[in-house]
Order: sequence, then structure tokens, then C-alpha cells
Amino acid sequence: MSVTHAPQTADVLTRQDPELAEILLGELDRQSSTLQLIAAENFCSPAVLAALGSPLANKYAEGYPGARHHGGCEIVDVAERLAVERAKALFGADHANVQSHSGSSAVLAAYAALLRPGDTVLALGLPYGGHLTHGSPANFSGRWFDFVPYGVDAETGLIDHDQVRALARTHRPKAIVCGSIAYSRHIDHAFFREVADEVGAYLIADAAHPIGLVAGGAAPNPVPYADIVCATTHKVLRGPRGGMILCGSELAERVDRAVFPFTQGGAQMHTIAAKAVAFGEAATPAFGAYAHQVIANAKVLAAALADEGLVVTTGGTDTHLVTADPAPLGVDGRTARGRLAAAGMVLDCCALPHADSRGLRLGTAAVTTQGMAEKEMERIAALLAGVVRGEAESARAREEVRDLVGGFPPYPA
Repeated sequence: MSVTHAPQTADVLTRQDPELAEILLGELDRQSSTLQLIAAENFCSPAVLAALGSPLANKYAEGYPGARHHGGCEIVDVAERLAVERAKALFGADHANVQSHSGSSAVLAAYAALLRPGDTVLALGLPYGGHLTHGSPANFSGRWFDFVPYGVDAETGLIDHDQVRALARTHRPKAIVCGSIAYSRHIDHAFFREVADEVGAYLIADAAHPIGLVAGGAAPNPVPYADIVCATTHKVLRGPRGGMILCGSELAERVDRAVFPFTQGGAQMHTIAAKAVAFGEAATPAFGAYAHQVIANAKVLAAALADEGLVVTTGGTDTHLVTADPAPLGVDGRTARGRLAAAGMVLDCCALPHADSRGLRLGTAAVTTQGMAEKEMERIAALLAGVVRGEAESARAREEVRDLVGGFPPYPA
């Protein structure tokens, strides 16, 4: 599913600020001439880009629709109400807050709504795919709360449900967080709800990665199970960079007050309008087909990488994510990422469960937006393995990458 590029923004900048225009055009060329395999990235539509560059960027709008701290918010109130209603309908939620500036700020607000400093929280440990907001000592979460990490089974790489239950019974956390930045399988939300109820804990689902798949009907919806769902609006959802929070009506006021005035100031109304556009796009049958193709592509990519000799975590994927260990090809994750970057293949490193080395984390959201399908995934896996092994010179591999992506421009002229 390709999108169309509207060049007028670049034209205006070329006249007004050619130095910055050159930077933006350089980034567009980078995105168009290299393989975008970062799991947290995607190409948003021209309509989303148009909303981001709209006059709504001029409006200061502290507060919520009908209760702003600044005058002249009649129009932006309509935009925010539209985004809220579309999000609620898309995910079946009683309440949606669309003001969070990022996924991390959405998680911060969720903690602020439910917890107090020093409370105990159970979350997936960072070595197993947990996010910084799930207890990293370098993050507010690890400094303000007492995080107890759970992990994954050493054999299967799957979340250890027995350990989760045992830790919950022992530590009686105030909240349990389910979600990950590098776990490629669907989360069993019903199980986590059962454990949370058993120990009297809140359940927070951090669905930053799979929420776009949920929107497209390709992944389980955490909304019926979690007290609060935190998510991003970019990644698979294909909207602007930002966050949102979904919850039941009983927590709506607490969540809203945790976002504003507790953790944020004025809402970014141009971004909220772009979120509304993305929610509208995600409600279409075309987006549903896209979400299912994202997963089909990831499954083929995972299988092809395994055939090339990489060790794929959990043996495959249910989502857009694939994590793999390149050690059998003779290099570690950081070295592999460097070789791939030189060849124009852009991806991330990640921690590998129960291992000292780092692996590769790939995603299929962006390449699927470009229109690539299963055949291209097999070609990508072969290219990747050849580069990692050192069989292909960077210059020659980069030409192969350019040839591949040249047939799938993210923003055709």
C-alpha cells in the first residue's frame, strides 16, 4: 500500500530556508533509498503530514475541550473531540486521552493516575524486552517506583507465566505492566487480568508496538482486560509521533488529570489533528488488509532469516516484530548492525533473553506500507544474511538495496 508525496512543503522551505530544505530533502532521500526495518518506524500518509503542518500548530490549548485555559479554542476543540471519538470507536474504549506527547509520557501519566512513589510494580525485565519506562534505573520509573521484573522461559523465549504468578503472589504489586519493545508474540491479556485480580493489582497494558495491529483486527485487543492501555500513534498505526491512553469511564478523570496538569502543559493540536486522521485511516478495510500483510511479511521474514542461519527468538513471530541472534553467522548484534547500516539496511539491536550478546530487532511495518510482500521479505533476508556474513561488499549490497526500494517508493511523485 503506497502513499503519495505532496511536495509543496519542500517548495516553500526551498524559497524561505534553503539550508533546512536541503536537510529535509536529504532525509527524504535517505528514507527512500534505504531499507527501513526499524520496528518502531513507519511512513505516515500525506494527510497525516498535512495535519502536522497545519495552522493548528499555532494554537495554545491547555486543558480539554470546553475547559481550556486560553481563548479561541472553538475549532481545536472540535479536532480533539473528533480524535477522541475515533480512538474510542477504533479500540472499543470508554475513554481516550489523545494529548500524550509520546508513548513514554503516556506511561508516565498512567503511573501518575494509579500509583504513588514507592509503590511496587511488576513488569517485564529490560533484558527480556521491557521498556525503559518499565523500571530502568535511568528512567523516572526505576527512580520513583519499586519494580520487580519477570522474565521469559530460557527454552522457548515465551513469557514465564508461572514466574509472573509467583512474583505477584510474593510481592503483591500495586500494578502489573504487560507489554514489550522486543517480544514478538501476542500477550495473553486474559492471563494478566486474572493474576492482577488475584493480588488486587491494577493492570496496565503498554501496547505501543501492537496497537496498530489491534486497530487492523490483526492482534488481540487489550482494552477489555486492562485498567489502562498506553500506546503510541506511530509505529504500525502509521500516525504522527505521539501517544494516547485508553481506559474505562471510572478512571477517565484520573487519567486526564494525570496528563494535564500533572505531567504536561499545552496540547499539541496539530499532532492531535494528525492522530484523528490516522484513526480515521485505521478504521478502513484497506488498513485491516495492511495490518494482516504486516504480520504475513514478518512471518516470512522470520522463517527466511532462520533458513539463513540466524537464531530467531521464540522461533518466529505473531506480530510485526522479529528478533534474531546473528552469532551463528560469526558476528554479534552491534557488528551486524554496523555492516547492515553501511549497506543501507536500517534496523536496531536489542537484548537477547538469557544471553550476554545483543541481537537484531527488525520490523515489517514500513516496508509493508511501501507495498512490499512475501517475495520481498525473502530477498531482504538473503541480502541481510549475505551482508552480515561479509560475503557482499557494502557498495555492491547498497546497490542491491537501492534496486529493491526503488520499486517501492514511500512517497511516489
